[in-house]
Amino acid sequence: MARTDKVAAVAELSEQFTQSNGAVLTEYRGLTVAQLKELRRVLGDDVTYAVVKNTLTKIAVRDAGIEGLDSLLSGPSAIAFIAGDPVEAAKGLRDFAKANQALVIKGGVLDGRPVSPAEISKMADLESREVLLAKLAGAMQASLQNAASLFNAPLAQMARVLGALQSKNADEAPAAESPADDAGSPEAPATESPADDAGSTEASVDQAPADQTPAEA
Repeated sequence: MARTDKVAAVAELSEQFTQSNGAVLTEYRGLTVAQLKELRRVLGDDVTYAVVKNTLTKIAVRDAGIEGLDSLLSGPSAIAFIAGDPVEAAKGLRDFAKANQALVIKGGVLDGRPVSPAEISKMADLESREVLLAKLAGAMQASLQNAASLFNAPLAQMARVLGALQSKNADEAPAAESPADDAGSPEAPATESPADDAGSTEASVDQAPADQTPAEA
């Protein structure tokens, strides 16, 4: 490789280390071309899986100010530069390594900090960014619904109180005496009608001269 090509390759690698969310260093010894193609498909568009030269990568790592990867750059090396969610990339690499033991995860870097293979495996067990965002959105929606319920509860309670008062007033209204009842109350002592009084008078008149003779009358 010409010197200018080496300089360009180092600059490109250094830029990838700097701009990526993370990078995972792997050894791909024993993987076929078809398997490498499948690995790139599994990792998706947010991950660039590139075969690298160790000597040039060491220079690029130093230029990018990254520590802890020099000792890992030995043997056939390939790096997964992560532009998206590091958790999803870690899951893809872990699952592919389980199915293809020729892929060995040697370590990596996340936000400028070196990470071990064990840390990458633990990161793969975490929930993805999409899942966490979905849970956060669900929690926020539930909080808003609870807040709305708290605001609506006093209003609903007041409405129930007002309804109860209205029902109570409606039940008590017939208990008061109406003008119709007052007008009808004098009818109670009216046991004797004028006709009855007239009849009683006639009876007394008829009975009075019953003991007298026509002459005495």
